Amino acid sequence: MFNAFRTFVLLAGMTALFMVVGYFIGGTGGMMIALAFAAMTNLFAYWNSDKMVLRMQNAVPVERSRAPELYDMVDVLAQRAGIPTPAVYVIETDQPNAFATGRDPNNAAVAVSSGLLRQLETREVAGVVAHELAHIKNRDTLTMTITATLAGAISALAQFGLFFGGGNNRDNPLGGIGALLMVFLAPLAAMIVQMAVSRTREYEADKDGAAISGDPLALASALNKIASLAGRQVNVAAERNPAMAHMYIVNPLNGARMDNLFSTHPDTGNRIAALQRLAAEMSVDDKERHSQPRPRPASSGRDIGGGWRVPTVGRTEDDGGARGPWG
Repeated sequence: MFNAFRTFVLLAGMTALFMVVGYFIGGTGGMMIALAFAAMTNLFAYWNSDKMVLRMQNAVPVERSRAPELYDMVDVLAQRAGIPTPAVYVIETDQPNAFATGRDPNNAAVAVSSGLLRQLETREVAGVVAHELAHIKNRDTLTMTITATLAGAISALAQFGLFFGGGNNRDNPLGGIGALLMVFLAPLAAMIVQMAVSRTREYEADKDGAAISGDPLALASALNKIASLAGRQVNVAAERNPAMAHMYIVNPLNGARMDNLFSTHPDTGNRIAALQRLAAEMSVDDKERHSQPRPRPASSGRDIGGGWRVPTVGRTEDDGGARGPWG
């Protein structure tokens, strides 16, 4: 119920922002045009924004035959989360990162970067995947995807109006100045709305993802590595579409690691500290993560093309294959 209400508030806020931009560009007529545009954009975002996001981030689908180990990992963790197994995508970039998208758990996808598979250990990859599955389970992905789509559309609308001289409309009280202000203020306002729905959501996904994987410290270790490496490796697709940065598990934009009012993510150190406290509450540590029997070690992985390797998922005899090598 809360997630549905949050999505409604998001849509209402973004629609109102559309109308304000339209008013300052084209007066009352521009406001009505913007309202119609917002309605169409909202409808498109609900049904198609996940596909658009995957395409804009250069994510490619991976068949089970190419990556059975990765599919097994996603499948096992999805069963633990109690959701259908999402589609699996890979983003060809050296930067380790991941995101989830989709309007609901029945229409969802998890995208991991090739850099994540190459540079993280198996249990760390599982921690990241579990985090993304938590977003899907909590239906955060609808909010995240709609926010990304509408934020980009608002910025485009403001620039479009200025380019065509909409600010000269006499129904606009500020004229060209109003249109110029919208070019700068509209994207900023859209970004603030993104922040309002982003930072708390990451803490919740960390907590729920740790519960799904059963290994909070693996996710903490993954966050530490990703945050460190992301600042030195450029994610070209994310840099070209910064409105989608909040969808990733760690901010993918170079030079955007600061934890301030305009950061898309909570401070990584704070997230790691929260996961360490959770591990203590769960009586989990790195040496013996569970009191349950340990599964057999996984192999180093298998090359599935593109120069990257997928972690091999092991099976245990005591649980009939219900756990991977991370739990």
